[in-house]
Amino acid sequence: MNTTLKKAMFWTPRIAGILFVLFISLFAFDVFEEGLGFWGTLLALFMHLLPSILLAIAIYVAWKWEWVGALLFIGWAIWYVAFFRDRDFPWETYAIIAGIPALIGLLFLAGWFWRKQIRAA
Repeated sequence: MNTTLKKAMFWTPRIAGILFVLFISLFAFDVFEEGLGFWGTLLALFMHLLPSILLAIAIYVAWKWEWVGALLFIGWAIWYVAFFRDRDFPWETYAIIAGIPALIGLLFLAGWFWRKQIRAA
């Protein structure tokens, strides 16, 4: 395995996870339009950022243990589809909010599977 592929296998799921967390964090900004007052806005912002916080923790854990990151990201995707399956969301919503984390989880799984080759000097 060449050096470029090793670096890509290591960094791609981590960077993609960070970018995904930043992406879903953007949806939390709608609480500022609700006029809830300071404490209400703070609570609503926390509630909207809770998925981002949980996925950020998943990235932190996955940085060291890729297999745990794979389980957490794939688990997120399964949970999202199972929890929101009765909503009338277009398929694109599921593809983005569940598909991207599933792909990130698979990348962490591949990184764990080939960890000896990736981390070899």
